[in-house]
Amino acid sequence: MRIYVGADHNGFRMRNSVIDYLKRAGYDVVDEGDERLDPDDDFPVFAHKAVTDVLTSNDEDPRAILICGSGQGMCMAANRFKGIRAALIYDRQSAKSSRNDDNSNIACLPAKELEKDETNVIIETWLTTPFAEAPRFKRRLRQIDEFN
Repeated sequence: MRIYVGADHNGFRMRNSVIDYLKRAGYDVVDEGDERLDPDDDFPVFAHKAVTDVLTSNDEDPRAILICGSGQGMCMAANRFKGIRAALIYDRQSAKSSRNDDNSNIACLPAKELEKDETNVIIETWLTTPFAEAPRFKRRLRQIDEFN
């Protein structure tokens, strides 16, 4: 599984920690962030990079993790694109349900709310929870794409 990771200035430090964790866990990681902290950067730029890569990836199950202060901005920016199902992830239950019920392909994390150890558990839950593929879940996902 290839995972694209992007963050604005609020998520800069968490992004580095997330990338280290993912690489140690054996995931194929692509860093979509700045090399240095820039307090003037804007989250839509990083969301767009990751979304574009997820949508054009040859990987069987490409995903992205986007990080900003609240997670909300990244989530809104990512969800502007057809085929993207970005979810605000703030605990294990939200990670699990976003995958099981909604087949999310992008996790948006609130850097200002999560601790490092908690973040790793949340990410691992999100990455390892399969989509349930229940007919009602599939129907709802088709509706999202039709309305977009």
